[in-house]
Amino acid sequence: MNKSIKLILNYFLGPVLFVVLSYSLYKQIIRQPDLEIRWEQVRNSWKSPLGWLVIAMMPINWGIESLKWKHLMAPLEQIPFTRAFKAVLAGCSITMLTPNRIGEYGGRIMYVKEENRLRAISVTILGSISQLAITLIMGTIGIFYLSFVPSAGTKFSDLPWGLQGIIPVISSISALLLLLLFFNVHTWLGKLQHYAVFRSLVKHIAITDAFTRKQLLRIFFLSFLRFMVFILQYLILLKVMDVQIGGMLSFWVLTLFYLVMVLAPTIGFTELPVRATASVAILGLYSNNVLGIQAATFGIWLINLVLPALIGSIFILGVKIMKEK
Repeated sequence: MNKSIKLILNYFLGPVLFVVLSYSLYKQIIRQPDLEIRWEQVRNSWKSPLGWLVIAMMPINWGIESLKWKHLMAPLEQIPFTRAFKAVLAGCSITMLTPNRIGEYGGRIMYVKEENRLRAISVTILGSISQLAITLIMGTIGIFYLSFVPSAGTKFSDLPWGLQGIIPVISSISALLLLLLFFNVHTWLGKLQHYAVFRSLVKHIAITDAFTRKQLLRIFFLSFLRFMVFILQYLILLKVMDVQIGGMLSFWVLTLFYLVMVLAPTIGFTELPVRATASVAILGLYSNNVLGIQAATFGIWLINLVLPALIGSIFILGVKIMKEK
């Protein structure tokens, strides 16, 4: 690659991403209805120890994801935890500018040796499959819980029919297929190898066959643990915002919320309106504190997505994307 192009990628792309991301987030925030009221509620949450607990759980959330990615990268290269953490946050920053968070792959591979970057994408996708499978499984269980538990079922019936009929079927089938793919990667690779058209692809994704069943279970468990951190953060912030929903009920309602979010097509920095609409439609069935629900959603978005994205964009400033020699 031309040296001047490498210089541009190394020293120009990072600052541009930081400026674009910061401006996009700023515009997204100031366009929110009732922004002053929501912001005031979020600021008031910081006066509560529980509010600070939610913030303190943010590095735990992304730390679990960093540990998972470190395990995923082990067959390719040994990455220190701190470097993995920076890579994950860098991915978080770029994903705010791309549809359905596909940009996280581009952000993470900047911290990988050039010769390993294509194969690093395949193991990163493997990790995303485990996280998606957990969300689908928990969301599907949540739908059945809300459908058949008397205290929840009456309200749940007010949701659109798709959430009661079509989505449980789609999510159940999708979760099963993802589990079969995740825990049987070697089988699928063997099948693809028989077709000449896929052989060049197999060369790049064959690294996924290096994982033992025990390692895959560890990665799957880390995905589940991270999902539980997401739920716990939201439960605490709902309590801080005085959204009165019983603990068990709110847990399963939130699993449904996250299921809807993974199914909804979004671009990272325009995700907040979708989140706000979905949270009010689902959580609003069990609480009339709409403003509290919206404030909690706004707070989770700021803590779990905006803050990590801004930190990640700063990390990108110091990354050399291409070797200059």
